[in-house]
Amino acid sequence: MADFRDPDPPLLVLLLPRPLESFILRDQAEDLLRAHGALALEPPRIPYGTIARLPEGMADALAVRQARRVRLPGHPAAVLIAHPLQYPLARGLLARHEGSELWYWRWDRYEEAYDAPPRMKERLQALHERALERSALTFAVSDALADVDRAAGHEVLVIPTAHDSFPAPDPAAAVIAFSLGHLGRRTDWALLRALSERMPELVLLLIGEWHEDESGSDPDFQACRAAPNLVWLGRRSDEEAARLMLCGDVGILPFERSAFNDTGLPQRIFKAALQGRRTICPPLDGPRTWERAVLFADSPDAWVQALRSQAGVRARPDTRLREWALAYTARGANQPLWERMAELGIDVRVIRTPHTR
Repeated sequence: MADFRDPDPPLLVLLLPRPLESFILRDQAEDLLRAHGALALEPPRIPYGTIARLPEGMADALAVRQARRVRLPGHPAAVLIAHPLQYPLARGLLARHEGSELWYWRWDRYEEAYDAPPRMKERLQALHERALERSALTFAVSDALADVDRAAGHEVLVIPTAHDSFPAPDPAAAVIAFSLGHLGRRTDWALLRALSERMPELVLLLIGEWHEDESGSDPDFQACRAAPNLVWLGRRSDEEAARLMLCGDVGILPFERSAFNDTGLPQRIFKAALQGRRTICPPLDGPRTWERAVLFADSPDAWVQALRSQAGVRARPDTRLREWALAYTARGANQPLWERMAELGIDVRVIRTPHTR
């Protein structure tokens, strides 16, 4: 076992191909870095890709100079690279520390990268082969990737990627709601903030434009913008919006209670009904016109209860509600107007396209 009082302890030195927070294998890298004897070196100021575009001799000389500038709190027992472009720097470190070994982490087939021009592919292939030859421990993320290098006679472990830090909300408890339309001064941001905080299982799809000029100074709006369970999708076409609504359990009408909002009949209620979904809204009078399609809630607690009552509707939409909505057409809605037109002697014979002047 390593003696951590040793003034020159053995180290695992992980060369990061990019900053740790954006490294695709971040979770496994962070796990290794929990060890007292492990440390990471951030990418050099001159990016690895830039160095690789230099003539080979110049690139190798630069890598040697970079390696000489590295100061470590011990000697590297192993240097771990996660990209062939890191091999020259790793080789420079290994040259300074006799007895160190190279580890090679294969998470992609770099030498076949789509964005690499032919000369770069040749360079990647050469560096990859050198890294494989030097590596004392090579591990790949998939069986297929490992087989590529095994076919060339190399021993390769298979260690699939882990994603400890990626969120994993409970799908069995999830409530997926959607709001369709304007997101601005009419919106009750305090309500949405309360829901996002009280319901970690809530996913709210916000389909529509949001207006910083109307609500940007509201701290509740700012909290909603930062809430991870509110997904801001922006303006979408009707075709897109309808399909996004199919991903949800229930619509919401998060309007504040005001004289302006009280008497309107928001069209989003009917659009949700066309998908077999109800809409939760505050006790406004206008939406009572479509009461069949609405669930009213007058407090955050009531909203939470109503939202949870609709969990799973996305897998079992209300077909009767959908049939009701599909049966209510523009012609049916306009029937009283058609009748009055006929009474006034207006020609009501139907033409193919609307007549305008």
